[in-house]
Amino acid sequence: MPRLAYLGPEGTFTEEALRILEPDAERLPCANVPAALNAVRNGEADRAVVPLENSLEGGIASTLDEFAWGDPLLITAELLLPVRFSLLARPDTELVHIKRVFTHPAAITQCRAFIARELPDAVVVSAPSTAAAAQEVALPGSPYDAAIAARIAGEHYGLIEVASNIGDRSDTMTRFVKVSRPGALPEPTGSDRTTLVVFLADDHPGALLEMLTEFSVRGVNLTRIESRPTGDGIGRYFFHFDFEGHVADARVGEAISGLHRICGEVRFLGSYRRHDGVAPQIKRGTADAEFAEADGWLTRIRAGQV
Repeated sequence: MPRLAYLGPEGTFTEEALRILEPDAERLPCANVPAALNAVRNGEADRAVVPLENSLEGGIASTLDEFAWGDPLLITAELLLPVRFSLLARPDTELVHIKRVFTHPAAITQCRAFIARELPDAVVVSAPSTAAAAQEVALPGSPYDAAIAARIAGEHYGLIEVASNIGDRSDTMTRFVKVSRPGALPEPTGSDRTTLVVFLADDHPGALLEMLTEFSVRGVNLTRIESRPTGDGIGRYFFHFDFEGHVADARVGEAISGLHRICGEVRFLGSYRRHDGVAPQIKRGTADAEFAEADGWLTRIRAGQV
């Protein structure tokens, strides 16, 4: 049975995602994203599931940074999970009794309207994770009356659901990825996504445009681009790219090769099936067959077969 590390403790949205991605796996809760990914690196776990981005908050900084440093890892699958927050409390607690709430900062942001409307006098305190908040609230003598967390956390820690679906937006999604040590890639499916981390060779005018041009001229559509500081000083960044297609596709392979020629480092993080099943629109002149025909044409010219 495979062992999967994930952002713990028990009852996080990440555990919910793991249960969907690999329902029969042994689960290893970890204190944070770096710990979950390092469990894969050191062999303590076979794979890991971690959050990568949220439709309201954008990229998860700890995940983005962890992919950029340390031993390489490979994304093999993704899952888009609707985020449904619940207000959880000890049995027999009513809404009017709740004066101190414990939850993760992201949940505070995403449940701001509910808190202002239903808990205007409550003190809201930041927790390491929504599940850790639920775990604390369940303890005898806890200073907190309620937690904002996933419903699954209430099941783990014996809390009741005082209110459900309390997020400000009902369409909020978090994208989770399954990660392994480098190895064989998933086969192309026709609706794939590829992820890279790219470091500039040097900072100069037009450096970002040069990188984007490698994608544009080959008809590769970007689905996410984010910059993160390198830590080497103000104004120095590396970049995360998600884009349509598989590294086995000619247009994608050429774009990555082009980046490798002009950038300081390109870290390949994987090609894998998109959870939403969206297939790319192939721009004229960028299909595999057209790349092959062009290569054949150039070979004939070089051989003097004009």
